[in-house]
Amino acid sequence: MILYDRLVNKDILSYASTSTKFFYCGKDPNSHSLPQEATNKMMVTLARKGHTVTRLKGGDPFVFGRGGEEAEVLASNKIPFEIVPGITSGIAAPAYAGIPVTHRDYSSSVAFVTAVNKLGMDKDRYWEHLANGPETLCVYMGVKRLPEICELLMHHGRSEVNQ
Repeated sequence: MILYDRLVNKDILSYASTSTKFFYCGKDPNSHSLPQEATNKMMVTLARKGHTVTRLKGGDPFVFGRGGEEAEVLASNKIPFEIVPGITSGIAAPAYAGIPVTHRDYSSSVAFVTAVNKLGMDKDRYWEHLANGPETLCVYMGVKRLPEICELLMHHGRSEVNQ
């Protein structure tokens, strides 16, 4: 049984046995094929029925991939599991473009943040912290909000041009 997400390259699925059953659990920004709770329940139900369950996600499931939530559900149901992380897009995309996220001469720190803040932190405080914090910011789930994010960072003290 393979439960896979939207960001999984479909070519990878061709390596599975022909008897494998596939379940799409992908999430678009405004559309979820399955609520997260249903994905969690499916993993537990299939495992309890004795199936080997593979959960395929793009990148590192513990970096804004809800892998932590899924691991908690499995652990609380006493279902053994292992994590095989991929490379998170905050490292992979810049590297592919030839951009180091850290560099001795330019950036000694990097932060991976989400444009969707659900921690309840005050919006101004959040962006002020990011604007004056790490030299390199990798913002996940922020494409549609990019102009707003740039404006917020500059409003809170980030320089307009960074080398």
